[in-house]
Amino acid sequence: MNLPRRKFLRLAAGAVALLPFSRNASAQAYPTRPVRLIVPFPAGGQIDIIARLIGQWLSERFGQQFFVDNRPGAGGNIAAEAVVHSPADGHTLLMAGGWNAVNATLFDKLDFDFVRDTAAVASINRIPIVLEVNPSFPARTVPELIAYARSNPAKANLATPPKGTAPYMSAVLFTMMSGVDFVQVPYRSEAQMVTDLLGGQVQVALGGISAGIEQIRAGKLRALAVSTAARLEALPDVATIGETLPGFETSGWCGVVAPKNTPNEVIERLNKEINTALADPQFRSRLADLLAPVLAGSPVEFSKFIADETERWGRVIRTANIKPD
Repeated sequence: MNLPRRKFLRLAAGAVALLPFSRNASAQAYPTRPVRLIVPFPAGGQIDIIARLIGQWLSERFGQQFFVDNRPGAGGNIAAEAVVHSPADGHTLLMAGGWNAVNATLFDKLDFDFVRDTAAVASINRIPIVLEVNPSFPARTVPELIAYARSNPAKANLATPPKGTAPYMSAVLFTMMSGVDFVQVPYRSEAQMVTDLLGGQVQVALGGISAGIEQIRAGKLRALAVSTAARLEALPDVATIGETLPGFETSGWCGVVAPKNTPNEVIERLNKEINTALADPQFRSRLADLLAPVLAGSPVEFSKFIADETERWGRVIRTANIKPD
């Protein structure tokens, strides 16, 4: 059926006028069904617990279920790929982290570009890293550790979780900035690394603070330093690595991203609700219990943070010529 030109133009103009309303109505209706928050690690770990906390909060705020979907494997790439290839409607989200920034360079055959193919939604928290030793180890400070490693190169082993993790990359950076050729001993899990550190199979380790904090507080491990720019409230008497190596600062981090082209209105609503959680005293207390300091910000700020982290660790990986296992 052919419409008269005048009627066609009138209808077309009306449709154009309705577009902003339709987009806004779509955003207001979001979510229209349960939302998957994909987590790249098994259930029960720190990242999984944080994801479940934020999922519960969003479920209550939106009146729709936000459920965790654990997709471990390939250093987080399986989960990232699943989200990148999902519809850009806000109903599939990713619990992203420092591993994604590292993997962008560490793996040269990914079928996606994490920075290009995702939309930053909201940062959530940092994950401090601690340099720790068995109490029998002679060094009590970072300068003493460096001096010992230079004098005893064959004994200077540095245990870390797997390649690509924040503690592993911190160890690479520590080696580069200290000028000491530590022999890295990567473990498949932080739990096993801490067990061997307690047993004296290894003497020095870099790991997430939550894995070793109880042993440190009990005096079964000794913390030499933390990786963050400032000292931690949980370990106020422990120095930062940067106090010995100026400019050294690392930490893990977590946040939520969505597939690229997800409507800005949806991203802004999610960011607003997540930041409301991060400002809530009870929610902040839960993160504090997990030793996960808050890292809040806008989508633009989080997007720049991810890009900067990707570029930074890309330089370190290329300089150190790190290859995936």
